[in-house]
Amino acid sequence: MSSAPQPVEQRNRWRDVLAGLSIAGLLLPEAVAYSTIAALAPQAGVIALFAGLFCYGVFGTSRFAIVSATSSSAAVLAAATATLANGDPQLRSALAAGLVLITGALFLLAGVFRLGSVTSFIAKPVLRGFAFGLALTIILKQVATVVGVHLTEANLVRFAPQLLEQLPHWNWMAAAVAAVALVLLAVFSRFPRVPGGLLVVVIGIAAGQWLNLSAYGVQMIGIIDLSLEVPNLPVLPFADWLRLGEVGFALVMILYAESYGSISAYALKHGDRVTSNRDLLALGASNLLSGLFHGMPAGAGYSATSANEAAGATSRWAGGVAALVVLIIVLTVLPWIALTPEPILAAIVMHALGRGVSLQPLGRYFIWRRDRVLVICAVSAVLVLGVLDGLLVSVAISVLLMLKQMSAADIQVLGRIDGGHDFVDVQRHPVARTEPGVLIIRPSEALFFANVERILGAALRLIRHAEMPVHTVILSLEETPDLDGTSIEAMQEFFVRVHQEGKRLILARLKHEALAVLEALPEVQANAVILSGLSVDGAVQKALKLNP
Repeated sequence: MSSAPQPVEQRNRWRDVLAGLSIAGLLLPEAVAYSTIAALAPQAGVIALFAGLFCYGVFGTSRFAIVSATSSSAAVLAAATATLANGDPQLRSALAAGLVLITGALFLLAGVFRLGSVTSFIAKPVLRGFAFGLALTIILKQVATVVGVHLTEANLVRFAPQLLEQLPHWNWMAAAVAAVALVLLAVFSRFPRVPGGLLVVVIGIAAGQWLNLSAYGVQMIGIIDLSLEVPNLPVLPFADWLRLGEVGFALVMILYAESYGSISAYALKHGDRVTSNRDLLALGASNLLSGLFHGMPAGAGYSATSANEAAGATSRWAGGVAALVVLIIVLTVLPWIALTPEPILAAIVMHALGRGVSLQPLGRYFIWRRDRVLVICAVSAVLVLGVLDGLLVSVAISVLLMLKQMSAADIQVLGRIDGGHDFVDVQRHPVARTEPGVLIIRPSEALFFANVERILGAALRLIRHAEMPVHTVILSLEETPDLDGTSIEAMQEFFVRVHQEGKRLILARLKHEALAVLEALPEVQANAVILSGLSVDGAVQKALKLNP
């Protein structure tokens, strides 16, 4: 009996080894390619790859997530540092390191304060719209890089005409190299265990030397310097740190929304349990380590995570194997990697982002007739304003959407349905019957500073204008896990007003945090308020006993 699990464990280890070998061929080319998007040295992406695989392998909870540089964070990093550096490459490098460090610190703070339950501030329609616009922008910029067009504009609406105007001056040999690489990547992608990216790089290096592509104006990526410096903090003015903090906050939202999306998707698919707060800490450690060595931001990108799952990974050992394979490649054939034609890297980026320009994920919002405006706004923000301003606008749209939804909450009157223990909204369920002498009310959303006064004001109007005589009011707070300062002050005033109306007040379904803070209020005893975690039915029974 004891020997039965051993073969299964061994098979899983072999599957992890094979998966690690497969995704290593994808991760290294993508890491170098994303460095070009970020306008940083090629080693920046490789540093982020090692930092992400190591830290998430130690602290993370998903067995499929691959934490490394991502295209979205690379584009945001490039836009932010270009705006602040004003053409100074040394300042740009320092700004990039500072932004990655701030991103890591914000992730750690979110983990320490256990904000993982928030899951994401970015609404899915906004995230998908932003991702579509970003993918389209990056792909066209990669096309410009391949054909040798220097773009002076930051957003697609302006640089797309500029790209077409210089059509007669395109480097068609470089374009042909990228086209062949895209075809090969598409073919290799049909075989999940085949390291297609690495094979295309090898083929590209061989073709570059055999055909002497440099003579046709095809650029090589150049030397990758992995001689790590002593970790240090960049020296920047305080104003730059403040600006990086603003961008870092938005970058954390995008990275976490992207990471949580891929982590939760595969956890749900395989029935795994993940801990969002630990994942926040793991992402924070990954970005801090990457930033100290001047690497790129790191997140659990969907393409790498899905490739890991498709390759048959069973645990985080697959990521460790991938890191070891990449390290061996770097230590043995690094000079050869420097001979990779740049169009090959551009093709790898375009292939990785190809899924992002699909209209299918966006089309569902038009079919459902929901959130169409959000999708259009998010796409337009990136295309018209550029990556950085588009990101900030997209984040603002999501936050405003969340506040609008929560602040628009109303108060519901509950009634008993079918004579049982369940209480439902009487407006939606006309068959529900209210309890004689008892008014049961419930906010439809959690109480917080933007809606509490309006909701409790509506509750007072219901109490004062009740059709039948009421001796007890039951307020069910099942939707409110905790109360902020504004909500506590509003509750104090509410307790006094209900008592002045001559009604008994019972609070039901109170969560521990809300109960603890309300118990300390002097208005509770002064106005004979009953605080409880009772169900609504239990609160009704208590009210009837007190008022037979």
